[in-house]
Amino acid sequence: MTKKKKAQQEEIEAQQNASTETATAEKEVTEEISVEEKLQQELTLEKDKFLRLFAEFENYKKRTTKERIDLFKTAGQDVLRSMLPVLDDFDRAMLEIAKTEEKELLKGVQLIHTKLKETLKGKGLSMVEVANGDAFDAEVHEAITQIPAPSEDMKGKIIDVIEKGYKLGGKVIRFPKVVVGQ
Repeated sequence: MTKKKKAQQEEIEAQQNASTETATAEKEVTEEISVEEKLQQELTLEKDKFLRLFAEFENYKKRTTKERIDLFKTAGQDVLRSMLPVLDDFDRAMLEIAKTEEKELLKGVQLIHTKLKETLKGKGLSMVEVANGDAFDAEVHEAITQIPAPSEDMKGKIIDVIEKGYKLGGKVIRFPKVVVGQ
């Protein structure tokens, strides 16, 4: 029996060793799976961070490009804005010269006036179109004063344009100054 017991003992030990080895192998596989899952989660987080950073950079590039384009469009805004009173004076001079009989003087001044307007137009300056009888819009016009309307249909409408308005590249740099009927 000792041989039998010994054989049984060895068999039991072999089974225990096998189950211990199986448990150890299962534990190692479980540890490998959990390590793999952790690495997979970390990889997913890093991918997410990368995509967010990339999107943020793309937005930055678009924003700075737009800002540069806007800057170029309005780069000469201060110079053109300072030229507007000169243009106004020129318009007033044209009206007064037209009243005289000096036709040659009128032609010469008209040529200079046209050249100045075309040069400013080439730089992106355009006049805001306003006419008497147009509806007053506080977004587009600057009301200097209100006077009693000459008729009922002129209430809330433009009676007179005091000063012309101008745009530079679609942006209003001086609003037209108007008199509104009340």
